Amino acid sequence: MRILVDGDSCPVIDLTVEIANKYMIELKVFADIYHNIKIAFGELILVDKGNQSVDMCIVNQCQSGDIVVTADYGLAALALGKNSQVIDFSGRIYSEKNINYLLMKRHKHAKIRRTGGSHSTESKRTQEDDIKYQKSLIVLIESNL
Repeated sequence: MRILVDGDSCPVIDLTVEIANKYMIELKVFADIYHNIKIAFGELILVDKGNQSVDMCIVNQCQSGDIVVTADYGLAALALGKNSQVIDFSGRIYSEKNINYLLMKRHKHAKIRRTGGSHSTESKRTQEDDIKYQKSLIVLIESNL
């Protein structure tokens, strides 16, 4: 088991590093070359700036049993297809039961934006989001030990 993090705009890198270090789990944080990320534990993998370059690098490296940390529904779907477990930055665990709904929601929102409309956005991140993320990540880790 490894933890692979979609590091572009990820608010939980430090929490993930702390948890991976505590459980001594291999950690890889992926980001494009324009992000200034520093981590005290694990490996930072920088990729060229490009559309979906970080996502494709993660998909190419993820394996069955890995935990992927991302808020990207497309990446989540691809990682689930490789039998990885996927969690978002607020602790929601993606599964075969919810990914199709989330992908459809993303599609509908994109359609609305293309026609000049707007839709509700996610609320600002709270301390409760960090707590929920931490608890959910630990549950995923401990269920695989």
